[in-house]
Amino acid sequence: MSCNVLAKQHIPVLDEVDVLVVGGGSAGCCAAIAAGEMGVNVGLVERYGYAGGASTQVLDTFYGFFTPGEQPMKVVGGVPDMVVDELDATGDVFLRPNTYGAGTGVTYNPERLKYVWDRLLGKAGVKTWFHAMLVDVVEESDELRGVVIWTKSGFYKIKAKRMIDASGDADLCHHAGIEYEKAGDVDPAQTMTTTFRMSHVDLGRYADAGGKKMLMDKMAEAVESGKYMLPRKKGSVHEMVQKGCIATVAVRVSDVDATDFRALSEAEKEGRKQSFLYEDFLRECVPGYEGAKIVGLAHHIGVRESRRVYGEYRLTRDDCLGGRMFEDAICLCGAPIEDHRQNAAGEDETAWAYVEGDGVYGVPYGTIVPRGSQTVWVAGRCFSATHDAHASCRSMGQTMSLGQGAGYAAVLSLVHDVDAINVDVQELRRMLYCRGAILERPIEQALVGRDEWQMNRSEFVV
Repeated sequence: MSCNVLAKQHIPVLDEVDVLVVGGGSAGCCAAIAAGEMGVNVGLVERYGYAGGASTQVLDTFYGFFTPGEQPMKVVGGVPDMVVDELDATGDVFLRPNTYGAGTGVTYNPERLKYVWDRLLGKAGVKTWFHAMLVDVVEESDELRGVVIWTKSGFYKIKAKRMIDASGDADLCHHAGIEYEKAGDVDPAQTMTTTFRMSHVDLGRYADAGGKKMLMDKMAEAVESGKYMLPRKKGSVHEMVQKGCIATVAVRVSDVDATDFRALSEAEKEGRKQSFLYEDFLRECVPGYEGAKIVGLAHHIGVRESRRVYGEYRLTRDDCLGGRMFEDAICLCGAPIEDHRQNAAGEDETAWAYVEGDGVYGVPYGTIVPRGSQTVWVAGRCFSATHDAHASCRSMGQTMSLGQGAGYAAVLSLVHDVDAINVDVQELRRMLYCRGAILERPIEQALVGRDEWQMNRSEFVV
């Protein structure tokens, strides 16, 4: 069987749902949970064997929950808090102090998080289809009605009244002909990173030898001497939930189109090569790492940006740095622009630019609604933003919040039988507020509690 226009009519229907989420990363999971807890029929398609996307495959820290600075403010709440609460209940999370200007990190055990996503999706009644790859869309009477997936069992259709593209690479929008900008077409695409983890690190010895500053000095010395040609001289290492283990953001692979499988294949190999170069460097040059070894590589190379959909509104650099607040904001962000790139000399560089004023801006509803959309929303790193704005608002705290907003918006669209662009955003904001989302400048962290959410939830349940 082949998936072409003629054959699609013969593909069996796997299911029909109210809301279909494509992509089970942190944004997609939050979208599915938000919609599912409102009582609608929700399906989630994920190409790997577990949920979480980058949160479980690449990283171990949520950034974006807090603003940077000496007095961090919490700017993310609602469903994302529920995820952190689940991790906290088993001692699988801790707050890591402000690092590299990105703000306080919420470091967790990614293996436990796989199970947490399973539990929360199940509790919300979400149907999860793992090992399912999106390959096409279903159109009837010139309207988008669902998707075609490929599985080990063959091709299937899933029909849906509303859909959320949380694929990261805007795969659903790509197949549906929805307009987008591809990273690298205008501004250089951010570099990619293969993260790796090491065990048997003597963190006490490392700290006594100078810690982060010492590491940066050692990296520079290694490159200048020519002994270790590290691609990145300011890479980071941090303690994990597991004792004596560290995780890294050090590898840097540039000039790759993340939507080209051939280029991505070469990037994967380069990422692994660099990882073991760093292992050699750390073991020989950095106190505390003498007996350490790599015990895990990212499931796949970490992609920071690929396709970004053109939405009803496009978040800009000025919006972010100017601390702009929007009447239709569905979440907040305080993260600086953090642009990982190569400079003109081919050297690694991370450009930082910070939010002015009180350090917070709003993200409007239009950024998750593709232009003219009737039944589709986007959530996660394929949302509508310029390159610079995306480099600020791509943290998982914000992508989870965008997913939460998309999930509730899809429900309201169903309840009131309106297109995505005609959802009553003030009703959506009230719904988000009741759930615990932070929508105004968080001078005081007074959130609606879970008991009140359960009470108010009855207003919205379908």
